[in-house]
Amino acid sequence: MLPLIILIICSYLLGSIPTGLLLAKGAGVDIRTAGSGNIGATNVYRTLGRNIGILTLLGDCLKGLIPVLVARQLGMGEAGIAAAGTAAFLGHVYTVFLRFKGGKGVATALGVFLGVSPPSVGVALVLFIVVVAIRRYVSLGSMVAAGAIPFLIFRLDRRPLVVAMSVIIALLVVWKHRENISRLRAGTESKFKA
Repeated sequence: MLPLIILIICSYLLGSIPTGLLLAKGAGVDIRTAGSGNIGATNVYRTLGRNIGILTLLGDCLKGLIPVLVARQLGMGEAGIAAAGTAAFLGHVYTVFLRFKGGKGVATALGVFLGVSPPSVGVALVLFIVVVAIRRYVSLGSMVAAGAIPFLIFRLDRRPLVVAMSVIIALLVVWKHRENISRLRAGTESKFKA
């Protein structure tokens, strides 16, 4: 039980590292006061360009992937994997380092799901690309992919705790996009420009 608790705490703390904020500060910008004010990869990309945006995406993704791989390597089974993935995701979304205000969790969720079910991520990524290519909204593509993940994992994986984790993460991703949903309805959401 103690190793699982330690893993959960470490996963949360790793997830809490505000990658986008740190990289943007290195470029002399407080990303919380630029663009949409979000610390995630999309805002960093729009504000500081492709290179720092991609580094933010990779960093946030690794925060989700590493805890899942560690749980697997330690032989913690389904419960350990689900707990580590959920803790890392919650760390990003509610980071202790920023008074429990974090990003929307899309890239960290991507990392978690890559560690859990790569085929599910492959299908969700295709959905994301199609939605963004047609509609030009990263937020909409992110929500569609997040919403599809629980169904994909259920269909391809069927581990109950992993499915439950995917539902929790998907719901929180959509919840964190509630302002984007309002802007999409109002027609004021920013479109993606490559």
